[in-house]
Amino acid sequence: MFRDKFLLWKVFPICCSRWILHIAVFECEPNTSLATKHCNVRAHLDTVQHLAIAWSKKEFVQSAPIEQQAYITAALGLCLENISKEDLDATKDALHSILQGVSCRLNSPDHLVRKMASNVALAFSRIIDPKNPLYLDDSCHDETIDWEYGLGNFEKGSCLLPNCTDEDISRKEDSPSISERKEFVDRSHDDMSNNMMVNCKRLHEWKMVDPDEIVDPALLITELAPYEDDDDITNEDSESSSDSSLQPYDLVDDDTDLKRKFSQLADVIGALRKPDDAEGVEQALDVAEKLVRAFPDELKFVAGDLTRALVHVRCSDSTVDGEEESAEDKREKALVALIATCPNESLNELNKLIYSPNLDVSQRILILEVMTSAALELANSQTSKPKQDSRFLVSSMSDQPWFVPKNIGPPGATSWKEVSTPGTPLNWSYSYERELPSKPSQIKKGRKTRRWSLQPSTKQETQLDCSLNKFPQYAAMFMLPVMQTFDKKRHGVDLLDRDFIVLGKVIYMLGVCMKCAAMHPEASVLASPLLDLLRSREVSSHKEAYVRRSVLFAASCILISLHPSFIKSALVEGNADFLNGLEWVRTWALSVAESDTDRECYTLAMSCIQLHSEMVLQVSRVVDKVEESHTLLPSNMWRSGGAIKFY
Repeated sequence: MFRDKFLLWKVFPICCSRWILHIAVFECEPNTSLATKHCNVRAHLDTVQHLAIAWSKKEFVQSAPIEQQAYITAALGLCLENISKEDLDATKDALHSILQGVSCRLNSPDHLVRKMASNVALAFSRIIDPKNPLYLDDSCHDETIDWEYGLGNFEKGSCLLPNCTDEDISRKEDSPSISERKEFVDRSHDDMSNNMMVNCKRLHEWKMVDPDEIVDPALLITELAPYEDDDDITNEDSESSSDSSLQPYDLVDDDTDLKRKFSQLADVIGALRKPDDAEGVEQALDVAEKLVRAFPDELKFVAGDLTRALVHVRCSDSTVDGEEESAEDKREKALVALIATCPNESLNELNKLIYSPNLDVSQRILILEVMTSAALELANSQTSKPKQDSRFLVSSMSDQPWFVPKNIGPPGATSWKEVSTPGTPLNWSYSYERELPSKPSQIKKGRKTRRWSLQPSTKQETQLDCSLNKFPQYAAMFMLPVMQTFDKKRHGVDLLDRDFIVLGKVIYMLGVCMKCAAMHPEASVLASPLLDLLRSREVSSHKEAYVRRSVLFAASCILISLHPSFIKSALVEGNADFLNGLEWVRTWALSVAESDTDRECYTLAMSCIQLHSEMVLQVSRVVDKVEESHTLLPSNMWRSGGAIKFY
C-alpha cells in the first residue's frame, strides 16, 4: 500500500523517489552502494512488476499528466538499474510490459515521451547485454542516465514541456495572442522569402573562365544583374587592364566538369524518377528549387509531374550517411517553391496524393508541412511598385504660355531659354534648354560632364517594397480537399486512430491557412466548415493530447481571422449554425481548461478563451456603432428603441 500510494498515485520530485525506493523497496540508505543481495528481492521484483504494468498501458500514456509519466518512468528506471537478468526473468510479465511501453512511447509526437522510452530501453538493454547497450537517442550516451531529463526538480502545476513537442505544433509561444488580430501571421518564416536573389556581381570582375563549362540558366537568375551600357566603363576597364591581369584557360577536365548540370525542369523530373542513379537524384535536388523559381512560366506544364516526383523520391537511398537531412531540406524547399509559384497545378496533385494508399506516414507529413510553409510564403509575399510622384497632376492657371516649361527643378538650376534651330525658315515646335547642377552621387569621368540614366544609389529612390497577401485566393484549394474525406478509413489510412499524428498535422495546417486568410472574405466562408470539423466528437474529444492541441490552435486561428463586421452580419441574419460554432469554441475551451490533464492543452485553452472574449468585445463595439448611426437618421427618430440581442 505504501509503495502504490507513493510511486503510482502521488507525484514527488525525482530526488524524493530515490529515497522512497531505497527505504521502502531496497531497504538501505541511498548513499550506500547497492547490490542485489542487500535488497529485499521479493519487494523489488513486485515493485518492478507493478510499475511496468502501469507504465506500459496505452491509456496511461494518453491520459496521464506528463509529470506523473516522468515520475513513474524514473521510478521504473531506477528499479531496473539495480536488478539482475535472472531476477528480471523471474518476473511474470515485466519483460513483455517494458517492451510494450517502449514501443507505445516511441510513436508519440512528444519529444519528452520518446525520451522516456529511450532511457528505459537503455536501462533494460544493460540488463540483457551490458556490453551492447541500446541507444535510441543520441543524447543519452553517458554512463549515468538522467532520469530528470535535464529539467531538475519541477513544482506541481508547472509545465514540464517547454520545448518537447514537434517544431510546428501547438507550442506555448506559438499559441495565438490578442495582438495577432492586427498582425495576422508571425515572421518566423522569413528565411524562405530570401532564397531567390543574392548580391549582384558585375561582369567586369575577373574570375577563372572555363570554355567547356555548361551554363546553368538557374544560376544566371541569382548571379547576373542589370548592368549599365556605358562607353566610359568599358574604356576604363580596357585602359586599366594589363597582361598581368590575364588568366589562363582551365583546359583540364576535373570531376566538377564531368558532372551533369541540369538546366531544364524536364531533366530534373527524369533524374528524380531514376532511384538507381543516386548521383543524379542528388544533383537534381540541388538545382530543383532554383529552376522552379527561374522558370515560372514553364511550371504549369510540368508542375504535376514534378510534384509527384519530389514526393515519391527517397532521399535516404540517394545520399550518404549523415546527409539525409540536407537532402530532405532541399526537397522540402523545392516543393514549397513549386506550390508558391504554381499553386493550382501543384495543389491538384498534392490533394490527390495526401490520402493515397501508396504513401506512408512520412510522405503525408511532408505534404502537410510544405503546404503550411507555402501558405505562409504566399501570405508574406513581397512585391515592388514604383514610387508615387508627389507632383501635382493638374497645373494651376498662370500668365505664362502653356508650352513654356515650369521653373521647377533642383536648387541651382537655371531658367529655361528658348533655342532656335538654325537652317530652318519656320519653327514648327518650341525648344527650350537649361543647365542643371550635378547630383552628389554623380562622378565626372573623362571628358563627359554628365552621366545620363544613372542608377540610383538606393532602391528606395524609385521603388517601394510592399507586402501582398496572395494566399486568400488559393485558400479554398488548400483547405477544402483536405477536409473533405479526412475521417474516411482507407487501406493504409486511418487518421482518427492509428495515424493521429497526421490528423494533428492536418488540423494545424488548416489553422495556419485560416490565419493567413485573416480579415479577408475567404476566411468568413471557410470558417463554418472548419468549425464543423473541429466540433466532431472524434476530433475534439480525441484521446491523444497531440490532436487536442491542434484543435485548440485551429480554433484560436478562427477567432483571430474573422472580421467583426461578418460576425455582426451573422447576428443580424440569424446564422444559427455559425453562431453555435463560435459558442461551442468558448464552452469547449472552458471544459478543456477545467478537466484536461495535458498542461499544453490547458495553456492553449486559456488563450482561446481570452481570444473569444476579445472577439465578443469588438463585435459589441461594431453593433453599438451601427445602432448609433441608425438612431441619428430622421426616419428612425420616432422609434423609441430597439437593439440587437446576443443570445
